[in-house]
Amino acid sequence: MLSYLHSFHAGNFADVLKHSVSVQILSYLTQKPKPLYYLDTHSGAGAFALEQTEAQKNKEYENGIGQLWELDPNAENLPGLVSEYLTLTHTFNPDNKLTRYPGSPWFAQQQLREQDRLGLFELHPREQATLRQNFAGDRRIHVFQDDGFHGCISQLPPKERRGYVLMDPPYEVKQDYQTAVSSLIKAHKKFTNCTYALWYPMVDRYRINAMEKAFKDSGIRNIQLFELGIKKDSEKGMTASGMIIINPPWTLMKIMQEGLPFLSKQLGGKHGHFRIEQLVAE
Repeated sequence: MLSYLHSFHAGNFADVLKHSVSVQILSYLTQKPKPLYYLDTHSGAGAFALEQTEAQKNKEYENGIGQLWELDPNAENLPGLVSEYLTLTHTFNPDNKLTRYPGSPWFAQQQLREQDRLGLFELHPREQATLRQNFAGDRRIHVFQDDGFHGCISQLPPKERRGYVLMDPPYEVKQDYQTAVSSLIKAHKKFTNCTYALWYPMVDRYRINAMEKAFKDSGIRNIQLFELGIKKDSEKGMTASGMIIINPPWTLMKIMQEGLPFLSKQLGGKHGHFRIEQLVAE
């Protein structure tokens, strides 16, 4: 199935979690001068216009970046998780008006250095064409029109021997939950010296429980889990989203402990909630 278009959901609360966590991971990994390989399994178009019809249909960005836009990124009381993400998002809107929202590839492009490489996978023909156009001219970037689950494995291990893989499938096929876990387990066997991040939507809790159990049973060490919710699990639709991180930066847990309570209150109000867990010990 190729019906999913992220432009309908760009900038929502789930994007805030995914991108703020990813920014922190890349900030840490780029502290070392050695080259890094970034792989995005489901890249989408890489950039979105919030004033266009698709984003305006449900205006999901209003429960995400829209709740943070007026905050001062340099405010002393703003958690680092939020300030670094917000600073980059403001860079994407130089006129200081929220009209566009960047995708994961753009955040990575901004943070990575000349010596780093980016592999971007996107199977949807329209999204893939737009992705190529958005990142044309950057010699560090290679765009693949291929299945990201397979691509995650086929490109590993990279010549850099250091890497970060971001996997955020659309989950339009229920099998994606199991496929995502099995793909990351296979990828980890090929390339252990890598940070892996899996984004997931909280729609059916039993599917997430099954994913967690599969990771716990995999034998992989050092796995952390972070969730951000704006509704109760019992309500319809996506009530929360989460990130499962394999080999996270040692700094990430503290950053999330400081930032997630703020985001849950800012985006979810009295219904906001969060979860922070060391899923598997080091």
